[in-house]
Amino acid sequence: MIKNKNLQKSWIPVFFKKRVCTTFVEDSFSNGGLCQCGATRDFHPSVALGDYFSTAIVCHWDSTQHSSEQPTDAYGELEFAGAGKRHSYFLRFSSTTDPSRVFDFMREHWKLRQPNLVVSVVGGEGRSKVKSWVRDVLKQGLVKAAQSTGAWIITAGLREGIGRCVGEAVRDHAPAVSSATFNKVVPIGIAPWGLVHNRQQLVNPEGSFPAKYFVQNATRDSWCLDNNYKAFLLVDDGTVGRKGGEVSFRGRLEDHISRQRPGSASIEIPVLNMLISGETSMALDTSLMNSMPWLVLAGSGGLANLVSDIVENVQSASVPVLGAEKEEGTPNVELRERIATKVKKYFPSERDMDKLVDKVLSIYQKKDLISIYHAEGADDFDTVMLKVLVQASKQRVSVTTNPYVDELKLAVTWNRVDIAKSELFNGNIDWKYEDIEDSMTDALMNNKPQFVRLFIDNGLNILDYLSYGRLEDLYNSISDTSLAGTLLQHLLDERKNESSDQTCRNILNMPFSAFICSYSELIIMLVCQPFYKSVLKVDPASTRRKALKVPDLTLEDCRYRKVMCKHPWLCLFLWAVLQNHSEMAIFCWEMCGESVLTALGGCKLLRELSKLEIETEAKLSMKELAMKFECMAHDVFSTCYQTKASYSYKLLIRKSHLWGDATCLKMAMAADARFFFSHDGVQSLLSQIWWGDMERGTELWKLVLTMIIPPLLYTNLIDFKSVHQRCKFPQCRRVSDGTSILSNRLSLRRDCLLLPGTAINSQSKKWPFWVSRWKQYWYAPVSSFIGNLVMYFIFLFLYAYVLLVDFKQPPPEGPAVSEYVLYFWVFTIVCEEIRETFIVGSKTFSQRLMLYVQDVWNKFDVLAISLFIAGLCCRMFSWSFNMGRGILCVDYMVFTLRLIHIFAIHRQLGPKIIILGKMIKDAFFFLFFLAVWLSAYGVANQALLYQYDPSPDRAFRRVLYRPYLHIFGQIPVEEIDTGKYWDRDCTDNLTLINEGKEPCRDTSHNWLVVILLVIFLLVTNILLVNLLIATFSYTFSKVQERSDTYWKFQRYNLIVEYHSRPTLAPPFIILSHINLLIKRNLRKVPSTKIHRFDANKLVKWETLQKENFLALENKKRRGTDSERLKRMTSKVDSVIKQVGEIRDVDRRLRALESDMEYCTSSLQWIMEALSQSSTVKSTKAHPTRKGTSASIPMDSLDL
Repeated sequence: MIKNKNLQKSWIPVFFKKRVCTTFVEDSFSNGGLCQCGATRDFHPSVALGDYFSTAIVCHWDSTQHSSEQPTDAYGELEFAGAGKRHSYFLRFSSTTDPSRVFDFMREHWKLRQPNLVVSVVGGEGRSKVKSWVRDVLKQGLVKAAQSTGAWIITAGLREGIGRCVGEAVRDHAPAVSSATFNKVVPIGIAPWGLVHNRQQLVNPEGSFPAKYFVQNATRDSWCLDNNYKAFLLVDDGTVGRKGGEVSFRGRLEDHISRQRPGSASIEIPVLNMLISGETSMALDTSLMNSMPWLVLAGSGGLANLVSDIVENVQSASVPVLGAEKEEGTPNVELRERIATKVKKYFPSERDMDKLVDKVLSIYQKKDLISIYHAEGADDFDTVMLKVLVQASKQRVSVTTNPYVDELKLAVTWNRVDIAKSELFNGNIDWKYEDIEDSMTDALMNNKPQFVRLFIDNGLNILDYLSYGRLEDLYNSISDTSLAGTLLQHLLDERKNESSDQTCRNILNMPFSAFICSYSELIIMLVCQPFYKSVLKVDPASTRRKALKVPDLTLEDCRYRKVMCKHPWLCLFLWAVLQNHSEMAIFCWEMCGESVLTALGGCKLLRELSKLEIETEAKLSMKELAMKFECMAHDVFSTCYQTKASYSYKLLIRKSHLWGDATCLKMAMAADARFFFSHDGVQSLLSQIWWGDMERGTELWKLVLTMIIPPLLYTNLIDFKSVHQRCKFPQCRRVSDGTSILSNRLSLRRDCLLLPGTAINSQSKKWPFWVSRWKQYWYAPVSSFIGNLVMYFIFLFLYAYVLLVDFKQPPPEGPAVSEYVLYFWVFTIVCEEIRETFIVGSKTFSQRLMLYVQDVWNKFDVLAISLFIAGLCCRMFSWSFNMGRGILCVDYMVFTLRLIHIFAIHRQLGPKIIILGKMIKDAFFFLFFLAVWLSAYGVANQALLYQYDPSPDRAFRRVLYRPYLHIFGQIPVEEIDTGKYWDRDCTDNLTLINEGKEPCRDTSHNWLVVILLVIFLLVTNILLVNLLIATFSYTFSKVQERSDTYWKFQRYNLIVEYHSRPTLAPPFIILSHINLLIKRNLRKVPSTKIHRFDANKLVKWETLQKENFLALENKKRRGTDSERLKRMTSKVDSVIKQVGEIRDVDRRLRALESDMEYCTSSLQWIMEALSQSSTVKSTKAHPTRKGTSASIPMDSLDL
């Protein structure tokens, strides 16, 4: 912090200056005591007072000529004493400072967010004179609109007049919204430095962090700074106590801001001037010359009333008055007379009337930039502001441009979809594709899904919009500080390291934006490789390292950027998920096909990203969105399952080329989607796969008995499904090599699995009854499971027999025959692990190895096999025989613990396994606390009992092992308590002690030893043990309440394992391996692949069910109380708007009636004059109105 302050001290006074009067020009009204700058004679430096010649010839003081710039001495943070508000920022600078420098300083140094709108409020009356309805407009209209648009509100920032009312409106609006929403409103005060009260409290040449600012008479208007403002720009023109010194800079700053663009928007920052009341000295005409739009509050008083009156009621004469000479560039005399009449009406005491009339005439000439706001109007204040800005922008657009495009861009920038729906997309405007194109990009980049939905609903075709070039722009918009941006940057660095030298030279010479799309696509290829690899012309079978070396990915003339995306909604879905844009991702999911798989894919991505996210809030939001996608996948599948179960089963096992040939089951497993697996439809399919062609619910003893007595298979002991029952489910049948749908390949019953209209290319081979029945029994995963379980128990029995009975000495005496059988058995297990890891599947070697290592039980297998090999090698040599035997004993424990995984299929034992795993993790934290207390107590106890004991063995046992036994009640009281008799030979001779003799106890601190023992037992046996019990109870209850969900999820892993394994169990599994080797390498028999579904029909059916689900959810949502209240509020607002329109029409009718009365009176006067004139004579009398006299007395006319 100190370093940061010193940095600020060093450069701020260099860039920003203050103004000091250097020439004393006497004010004639002060008797020589004041300068025309407003400061006293004593305030001026001696140089200003000594220049008598300049003083004599100068009669008017000028800021630029009679003042000089010096380094500023007032900047930093501002703390209002007693206000209890957060610190504000302030800066004193010269009135001639470049506004771009000030604007950059506010954004970069003060960290003010760039505005989407700037509202500059000007007014001239004190707070006590401001009408109550004007304060309501400021609070309910201006501040609310600024909050919804993210606007800056610029006023004088002083506690007087309109500035104070705006500050109070901001303050009163703060409790009604959240802090994040309120921070969008940034009130900024621009005031003349010489007018600020107590400004000396801000002066500090080294900067104030913060400056204490005291405000007196807070209830009255004063020229003190208002504590409700975020920042203060104190413009110094060298004057003291003079108004208007900031006007010029304020206009230049607003003009500069109006030329900037907020973020990635396609329009400049709109600036709106707002006039409330006001005085004649305000430079309204100067701002209009810069084409700044103005919004005038009619009825607020002062200049606002005059401007609203002339804009609405004064019409310029189309024909000049006869006899009047109209000079070029000047308004006609009649218009000037009308305006002069209005000016006299509102400012009768104005001294320089002609100058004011000329000023009002210049304002009238720019009346197209002026809009009038009536408090009783029908539109909301933010809607009025939008229309005012659009009306001003229409003055600058060409004839061929749609005038509503800027209004749409403003609505997108402000995120006001309600205005866009009611004003722009109400059916009255014919929108073209090129009109919406840029706004669609803005909506995507700035995460405004409601506008994306609005554009799509109004005819924007996403297939014509999203090209890979636009997708590149979307990835370019990702913030570098976000997690997605960090991952892309990491992949860029990896690309530089992996590429060749020539490619690296090309990369280093190119901008960063050229890489973003390529690397984002490469990072997503890990999840959904096919459609991005095909676009980038990367071999689908290539590894990630090879893909990174493709040189054409980062060339600027990549042709793929002009290609339209084949799957645009999926591309946008992945882009939104990577940025954790919840609403955008959900909307893109609604528009995607393959809704169940896409939702599970999004869940997988988010849960992986949450593991990499550091910020807690972002991590929680990712987990919440992942859970939401899982629930949507569950609900859509539930709708499919209720509609047609057979199609829903095919939906679960259909491979998607968009997601790397993944199925819903595989994606749900990868995403850890327990809730999805708990669905009855998923479990029904898994049960069908588990039992194969046998009836579900077959007793276990029948399966075991048939396994022991195979001829029972051909009896009616076991019931098998009929052909009709098998057709209801997709038959996932394993071939002899153990491949299956749940791994990577499958063989399906063709007459049942294919959708209608799918051709069958080959006839399935028919087997004899005894062969087909044999396959129906042994190819069922449940039979394979029972066979493997029985053989594994036999393996453990053989292992135990070898260790306990038949473990002979090293060669040539051993090993025994039983041990050789054990070696062969383990060899077949190793062969099966190799087949499962490196042979099955179409993934690369590294991918298969990574997937294998991710399974905890595979790590157990690797550990068990490694220990067995190590023990086998050691037991073959006499010098390491005992070591090898010990390793094999430990290895037996590992093989036995492997049984825990097998019992995961049990409904009651399965959740208990999960509970056990979580409790082991909890026990590690307990052991950490226990180790701290053991070491603390053990060392102190040993040092107090024995003054000197050099034996490491005794020290280790008494420091760690003995305190650990204390927990279980084994306390050697005779040794610890010296009052007890201790029957142990000991000595105090140091020589004997060094030789290994037992030392005697030290009795001097025995009381302290007893106290430490009591404290140790209290902490460990009561506190820590009960803490462990409470932790275990919490873990148990947490898992037990969802035990059914956990069991259904882990059941899938076991079914996958035994569905993909060969039928025979080790050691007979070697026969299946030999058969597989002969078929693949010698006979070249291809593996049985999946018969593809009619994917189009299945996707269309799934999309239809998703639409039904969304319609049902929308219906439920519309039926909630909150939605009903919203609709009621909308209707009430519509009624209020109509009432306001009626009032507006009534006001117009009254004005029209007044004009008609005036016209009638004028015509009647003309008729009377003509009737009395001798020039025109008529035989007929002039017409008269009914109910009125035919003429007017002549004495009432002034002819």
